[in-house]
Amino acid sequence: SDIQNRLTNSQSGEVRVGNGYDVHRFETGDHLMLCGVKIPFNKGLSGHSDADVALHAITDAILGTAGAGDIGEYFPPEDPKWENSPSEVFLVEAHNIAKNNSLMLVNIDLTIVFEEPKITPFKKAMIEYLSKVLQIDKKRINIKAKTSEGLGFVGRKEGIAAFAIVNAQKY
Repeated sequence: SDIQNRLTNSQSGEVRVGNGYDVHRFETGDHLMLCGVKIPFNKGLSGHSDADVALHAITDAILGTAGAGDIGEYFPPEDPKWENSPSEVFLVEAHNIAKNNSLMLVNIDLTIVFEEPKITPFKKAMIEYLSKVLQIDKKRINIKAKTSEGLGFVGRKEGIAAFAIVNAQKY
């Protein structure tokens, strides 16, 4: 049909939405990484890379805008090549995939769900980091911190979850 052809042959100006989700459990440590920022804490996050749960969710959301699969397809956790990698590597690759698909990031809305630590003192640095790495205006990045009211694995302080929505526009 005509509508299907228009969707298949996407045109300049088309808006795409990607959704990302990730979770990492706590482990022994003295800091954790969130949005590329080292946050002092009495625990770390467990993962093959630096376990930046927020960047992993954003990476998946960016890949979603391009219809390009998910982070595990590009950076399999069983591949020793990615052990202890900074998650910026994943974020930059996803952004490059979006750009190669003629997509410009419009905005990022990130929700991080955890009981602790408090991130308010770090939010500005997190937004600045994302703005720099993804070449997007700081005003187009929103970060929210939520608790789970003591419910589930997050409420039991066993880990952190992150949800991201990214909008991108064809150019």
